[in-house]
Amino acid sequence: PDEQLDLDDGRWEDIHVVTGALKLFLRELPEPLVPFSHFDKFIAAIKIQDLSLRGRCIRDLVLSLPPAHHDTMEVLFRHLCRVVEHKEENRMSVQSVAIVFGPTLLRPASEEASMAMHMVFQNQVVEHILNHYGYIFPE
Repeated sequence: PDEQLDLDDGRWEDIHVVTGALKLFLRELPEPLVPFSHFDKFIAAIKIQDLSLRGRCIRDLVLSLPPAHHDTMEVLFRHLCRVVEHKEENRMSVQSVAIVFGPTLLRPASEEASMAMHMVFQNQVVEHILNHYGYIFPE
């Protein structure tokens, strides 16, 4: 059902409530923002040592996402870049945002033992997209 939210309701004043709701929404999607089919490709790309090749690979992978995933990622990361711009007040650096959103936006189809190892790379992918937003999503 189309539930109408009243954003003037006092409970939405706490930014942690809004952030928690966004993270929960993203985590509860049947498939993550980075589809399961792309997970291993993004992990492989972030491990590429050559920085310009890594950058092109990640940009190309983002471009290859289904339109709904790509467009949602563009809007979400544009917002997260704005959050990072205010890191002096909100203490949300690129690294902090990546730690919060990495495991939510990219996750393997099955949660296996190497989850802790994956998490570093999941966060690095989110950091990379934040740091290179203008290159990955040109105007």
